[in-house]
Amino acid sequence: MSTDRLTGGAPVPDPWESLHTAALLGTDRRPLPAPDQSALYAHEVDRTDPAAALLELAALETVRRRAGALPTPAAGPPAAPAPEDGRPELPAPAARRLALLLSSRGTGGGVLANLGELLPQWLATARARGFRPPAATVPALLDAARARSELRPDAVALAGPLGRWLAGLNPDWRFVLRTAAGAPENPGPATGDDHLWHEGLFAERVTHLTLLRRREPAAGLALLRSTWPTERAEDRLLFLDALQEGLSPADEPFLEAALGDRSKNVRATAAELLSTLPGSALAARMAERARAAVHLSEHGTHLLVTPPAECDAAMQRDGIPPQSPTGRGERAWWFGEVIAAAPLAVWPGHTGLVPARLLTLRVGDSIDETSSTWADDLREAWARAAVRQQDADWARALLGPAPSPLPGPGRTARSARTTGAPAKLLAVLPPAERAAWTAAFIEAHGLGEAFQLLGACATPWTPPLSTAVVTALARAAASGAYPWSHSGVLGMTERALSPRTADAVEALATEAAPGTAWGETFARLAGTLRFREAMLAELAVPVDAA
Repeated sequence: MSTDRLTGGAPVPDPWESLHTAALLGTDRRPLPAPDQSALYAHEVDRTDPAAALLELAALETVRRRAGALPTPAAGPPAAPAPEDGRPELPAPAARRLALLLSSRGTGGGVLANLGELLPQWLATARARGFRPPAATVPALLDAARARSELRPDAVALAGPLGRWLAGLNPDWRFVLRTAAGAPENPGPATGDDHLWHEGLFAERVTHLTLLRRREPAAGLALLRSTWPTERAEDRLLFLDALQEGLSPADEPFLEAALGDRSKNVRATAAELLSTLPGSALAARMAERARAAVHLSEHGTHLLVTPPAECDAAMQRDGIPPQSPTGRGERAWWFGEVIAAAPLAVWPGHTGLVPARLLTLRVGDSIDETSSTWADDLREAWARAAVRQQDADWARALLGPAPSPLPGPGRTARSARTTGAPAKLLAVLPPAERAAWTAAFIEAHGLGEAFQLLGACATPWTPPLSTAVVTALARAAASGAYPWSHSGVLGMTERALSPRTADAVEALATEAAPGTAWGETFARLAGTLRFREAMLAELAVPVDAA
């Protein structure tokens, strides 16, 4: 209950509470407040439609409540101003484009893609160009990053010093202080000490360790050592991941000790990190096991496999679980783990053959040289090793040459023999080579199996890869397939297709029958490409000119 000065101070029901109750119960069960209950209801409101009247009264009450709020005294002295940001401000057209992207809540009205999906590319490009956003857009930028974690590295870096300053004032934006891109690369004494490591939130501690490892790997390792025995197992696991920054032989003693950790996940992570150090003791132990498990036949025509007979204590300490988590046979599991952790450099020395030649040999075992039981296990383990060790020569050999179509009607593609996850192997290759291999694959096989391969390619796609994708889409449309059967690739094209293909896509939209699914799809894609073309052109202004 409250009092109202127009009713002589007599108690009246709280207007907002009355409206809230009517909204919850429904106007048929709880009538609207009587007009004489408060000065608010003296306003003429059409009550013919109770639901509409309820909304109008709620709007009036909202204005009254806000107008009646009084400013509160300041809690302390005014905050210091935000640090200066020496970066040039965005060109005016690019600033307007950012405001449009941040304000978009859905699609472009059927004419364009979901504009929010273009925001990551805009942020990455603006960050790379070294611009800073207008101060007025920074709050909306931080709100977008709060809602979408994948935006945070670029959004926080773009927001710069002003973003960090605002994050200190608004708890909703505290994630900025826990994002590596949001912390200064060269902190001063106030942020460079270990206070955050000992008293910060877990995410802040990971960020602090990651940044320290980037600048001073030895200092980061020393800091982790200082609290390692008291850390929780799940925290130790993620702290070990941070050691990937600046990983070097100097980290080996610590990681060797972590092989004895009470957590099996920590042990496995330590073993994986050590296996990426070719000169580590663990790599040498794995190489010895690998040489015992695979050797060249007497005549050099086969690779003979002798998988481990048991998973002894030494193997378990080196990160090989005694039981397969996938249900594979135990010996196949141990064999694959050994080969995946062994340095790939061991094989040319052990067999005298280069990777491409090794992969052409038949695989048998010590009992039956013609058996191919172990062939897939060996190739899959080599593929994991190539990805783990980022070995482009092995990745290239495992992928094989790019597929090429055979001429003639009803042709079938001559496909390279790949193993494991081709997309992961592709990611090891240089960007241009990735794009060329994927373009050849699409020309030979179409888009049916290309989704993950395209995801491994750098964006925006190169013109040849973009042309291959557009050509494959045209073939799919002509074949009578439905657009939604390629929805994954189509969603990717809106963000990654080269804008140079806009003319070709517009031509496809014109050729398609008006109002058809493919016609609308191509028209929307063409509009999105034009939008991205303008978006990127606005950010291509020289920094000095901006």
